[in-house]
Amino acid sequence: MPKDYYNDAFIGNKNITASFSKYGELLRLYYPLPDYRQYSEFFHVGVTVNNSNIIYLHKDVNNIYDQYYTEDTNILNTIIENTYFNFAIKQTDAVMINKDILLKKYEIKNNNKINLDVKFFIDSKMISSFNNMAGSMIAYDSLIQYSHNFLCAFVSKEKLMSHQLNNIENNITTGNLADKDYIAMSSEAAIGYDLGTIKPGEKKEISFACFMKYDSASINEAKSKIPELRKLDVDKEFSKIESYWKKFLADHDTIKIKRDGTEFTDKLIKIYKRTILYMPFLINEDTGAISASLEVDEDRDKSGRYSYTWPRDSILIYDGIQYLGFEDMYRKYFEVFLKNTQAKEGFWEQRFYTDGRLAPCWGYQIDETAIVVWGAYQYFKLSSRKKGRNDLKFIRDNLKMLEKACTFLEKYVKYILNYEEKEDKVRAELEKDYNYKDRDEIYKHPSYDLWENTEGIHLYSLSAIYSAFTCMIEMYNLIKDSYKDNRLKQESINTAKNKYEKLTRGLKEYILTNMVDKDKNILYRNTNDKNMDISILGATIPFKLFSPNEKLVRNTVEQINMTLRTFLGGYLRYQNDNYLDGLNPWIIATAWMGMYYKQIGNEVEANKCLKFIVNSATPLGFLPEQANSELNQRWVIGLGWSHAMFIKLIYELYKNKK
Repeated sequence: MPKDYYNDAFIGNKNITASFSKYGELLRLYYPLPDYRQYSEFFHVGVTVNNSNIIYLHKDVNNIYDQYYTEDTNILNTIIENTYFNFAIKQTDAVMINKDILLKKYEIKNNNKINLDVKFFIDSKMISSFNNMAGSMIAYDSLIQYSHNFLCAFVSKEKLMSHQLNNIENNITTGNLADKDYIAMSSEAAIGYDLGTIKPGEKKEISFACFMKYDSASINEAKSKIPELRKLDVDKEFSKIESYWKKFLADHDTIKIKRDGTEFTDKLIKIYKRTILYMPFLINEDTGAISASLEVDEDRDKSGRYSYTWPRDSILIYDGIQYLGFEDMYRKYFEVFLKNTQAKEGFWEQRFYTDGRLAPCWGYQIDETAIVVWGAYQYFKLSSRKKGRNDLKFIRDNLKMLEKACTFLEKYVKYILNYEEKEDKVRAELEKDYNYKDRDEIYKHPSYDLWENTEGIHLYSLSAIYSAFTCMIEMYNLIKDSYKDNRLKQESINTAKNKYEKLTRGLKEYILTNMVDKDKNILYRNTNDKNMDISILGATIPFKLFSPNEKLVRNTVEQINMTLRTFLGGYLRYQNDNYLDGLNPWIIATAWMGMYYKQIGNEVEANKCLKFIVNSATPLGFLPEQANSELNQRWVIGLGWSHAMFIKLIYELYKNKK
């Protein structure tokens, strides 16, 4: 069954991430990581009223919806008003903080003038496959759904009225569930509860505690949990969850934007707060890795999928949210994830799962390796500011990894600049005689650009390498005195610095020769075409290859404005972009332009970029990958990179307004 592409809302804890539609439908259930395993095919909730057919809460022509979070929390509320029977349901969803339990509460109010006889139904289907077949069981008035490495038990204080584990589609529409079996080889199961008569103006509630277990899951453990779950005071647990998230938000509210009574600032603060509350759902706390977003495209019919972690994206996300107090995870990302995933040759592959396992890839991107080195220096500066002294321990602890990365970058640069030394004759003979290809020469393979569309030599990538070398030189300068008693290390550092200084000069000369239109005095994005690309800004921000006020850069920005700026104020990625028709402005592209304008002192234009981003957010405060606010059209709601670049931009614009 195809999934909805749009996750409108998210709840979770460090292990569980769940997404919902704007109608309150549970869409995706990731556990125990923010990526990799998703278990719910669908989870449909409905009621019958006075012997009607089922009225699905997430889909009925007579339903009117409103959705909001309990203020400053990750507790999601969806209001469903049915205009035909004139009743309202308040659905509340949240995940307990220290237990892997999803809480669901439904408060039903009769706004009619007649009695309403209400029965409540859940129809749940788990993802099942040949390699991980799912089944269902009814035990102790509860539904347990399970596979080889996962189970979920749906427990309520209410007594089960009926259930069906086989051929559910035959009866679910009428709500007349009937099944003799307590267990079945079925990934779909339905359960029903009789809520009885609700009088005019009266309310009734039904709540569920959904217990989850991974890997060592056993049916007996689930059964033993049922009495405990049935005793849960759900309202008390919601209060605990509310307190936790309010404190979390207060602890990470470092920019402290002041309200000024305008609708714009109210919207901006909503996005700001939602970013703080949302980012934990993307971060793997064991490794520090960040998933790009919760998945939207399981069948890959529009993209290569999103629920992975890219080394580049994670570094740039952390570079944005560093202002929100996530530096502990930032450090862990270097010391755990990056150390464990670096290839023997020194580079990082395209993308991974957040636990460090390699994900499906289709090439490598040299800028990802370069940005790791650049990012290490950015983290060093952040940590040093926090500590009030230079955090040389961080550099020493990660030096071997960074040197290995720079060695790979050095080979790549020497190859494209024709600095490469003559090949070893013995290895050349081996390759000739045995058709042997050493992976040490992967640097000769064409690199994809950061958009993963074009192979070749790219300005953004070369700028990232330039900055990696300059950052490595700075880090060497900081730690060389630590090795004053180690003459060999001192010599090694001096040799490396001299190499990188030479290579940075060579890179700049190469770019000026091969990536500049001499007639227009503008930069090109690569050596193969003349399309304008927002990533050209990377040569200035953040990689500082060129000054933002140089004529070459100003001319390029003028060309970007003529070709990539939309009449709505947002910016496209590049000319002739064919991804999803290429017609929608991107949040990160617009944020980069805003950062550029801020850096040259043009706050008017910077704020125009910010205005577009704010107006592109969803009603709940989530930012998409790309958006056309005029058409109310968005793609990939809740993109981590978009949220991080929004934070970086508002930090630059608001840091002096505290």
